Amino acid sequence: MRIFRLELKRVLKSRLTWILLVLALLFSALLAYLPTTYCYSNYIDEAGSEINLTGLASIAYEKERQADASGIVTPERVREAVEIYQACLTSYGVAESYDLPEGVYEKEILPIAPLLHGVKEAFADPDTGMAPTIMEIDPMQIDDYYSVCETRIASLMAMEQPNSPAAQRKAVEMYQGVEKPFEVYPGMSSTITDYQNIMGFLVLLFCIVIAAPVFSGGYQSGADDILRCTRYGRVRLGIAKLLAALFISGLSFIICAAVFILVVDSLFGWECTKTSIQMLYSIVTLADMNIGELQCLFAVAGLLSVLASVSFTLFLSAKCKSTVASLASALVFCIAPLVIIMTVPGALSTWLCSILPASGTSIQASVLYAITDFRFLSLGGLAIWTPYAMIGACVIEIPLFAFLAVRSYCKHTVK
Repeated sequence: MRIFRLELKRVLKSRLTWILLVLALLFSALLAYLPTTYCYSNYIDEAGSEINLTGLASIAYEKERQADASGIVTPERVREAVEIYQACLTSYGVAESYDLPEGVYEKEILPIAPLLHGVKEAFADPDTGMAPTIMEIDPMQIDDYYSVCETRIASLMAMEQPNSPAAQRKAVEMYQGVEKPFEVYPGMSSTITDYQNIMGFLVLLFCIVIAAPVFSGGYQSGADDILRCTRYGRVRLGIAKLLAALFISGLSFIICAAVFILVVDSLFGWECTKTSIQMLYSIVTLADMNIGELQCLFAVAGLLSVLASVSFTLFLSAKCKSTVASLASALVFCIAPLVIIMTVPGALSTWLCSILPASGTSIQASVLYAITDFRFLSLGGLAIWTPYAMIGACVIEIPLFAFLAVRSYCKHTVK
């Protein structure tokens, strides 16, 4: 324990470490607040004046207007919302809500908008995937709303992964296991999870910068040659360095994730976290969870991804002779998932993004996006949902790269 505490002090003595940790905390709070700045509402008051609202005022206004839509999303409530929508547009002789006269949408459609989420997608053409307008949907068909949704996931997977019957069957089984009817509590938007993902990626970058010099910095300065001669020896010293870096990185991510969740849920309302993710993303999203559970799952998956990435960075640090080399190599692997998903086509991209340590918190390739997507890894007759693969890969990589880091450190020789 004593050598572990000494290594903690050594890492925390660095001014750069404290700057990065403080920045991580500030960015977490800032990113939690930023979604409120994009909230905008306007309406016509009783005097005929146009009122414009932004930020928290806009959130409070829309939550008040949509309060009656909160609760269980039964087929009857969805059908009633569709009938109100169709009657409103018919009375004004328009085909889409954006063609309504000024102020009508806010008065007639906004209160029922949460219940209309996903209706068009549920009734999409099974062959082309084209969604109808709400005006084209027969309200009587909505009595079997959740059966229609289950039919939709089958047709969607037939288009998404036509060469993998196992993935199609697995997706249908997963969706059948999702608790229905869904719940909706208006207030949040899907952009909130985008900002949570950015927070995770920034914290990951900061942790990599902190971890990169743990071993290579000692090689470069020559201090490692002296430390190796102490009574603690190479193995105990290597383990202490490794654990100190993992402890600081893990604790930093936990604190930043907690700050983000506390701030964002306090601003938008804790009741919103009970909303089924199907009412915020695709109506046929496969995961059986609400927004609060999604936030917590990303916190856990993000922590595993950070620990796996830091373990890999420590391995590179133990192998490289300079801090610049270890940091540059680690940063390349950190942004690799983003590059891969933009440039590598097909199943190869899915496989690579599922096994790279940084994928769990990467931009456009994280666990958050994988949960709301429909990608599976096909292995013979086996289909593995990509979030499971990402989390499983991190669980394996943490001890693997930690072992390789200590082993490489112990075998390092001065030339």
